[in-house]
Amino acid sequence: MTIKDVCEKFGITADTLRYYEKVGAIPKVARSSGGIREYDDEALNWVQNAVCLRKAGVSVEAIAEYVRLFNMGDETLKARLDLLSNEREELGKQLAELTEAVELLDWKISRYRKAVETGVLTWDKEEGE
Repeated sequence: MTIKDVCEKFGITADTLRYYEKVGAIPKVARSSGGIREYDDEALNWVQNAVCLRKAGVSVEAIAEYVRLFNMGDETLKARLDLLSNEREELGKQLAELTEAVELLDWKISRYRKAVETGVLTWDKEEGE
């Protein structure tokens, strides 16, 4: 696949893809004799990994560290486990915060809906809320 195809497949820009390769968030990609990047299945898996982790809020630096550890072999299994576990823990905290924010927004929306119906905006909690 060409860089254009990969960008379309994953919804990222060519600059982002090149940056991921430059900083080590994906391993170096094979090139044609003319110097054009050629993404094979393995490279696509690495891009998918990087895109997924970025969407989860994992820093590019942490992704690059994961790739570095992976390339060092199985002696880094524990380090990779720790890295991913720590990132998962942080993501869990963020998810809890977002869930709380959504619940607050839902409550506020319910108050405004009630106000539209009754003409009176109140912030009192009703039974069952």
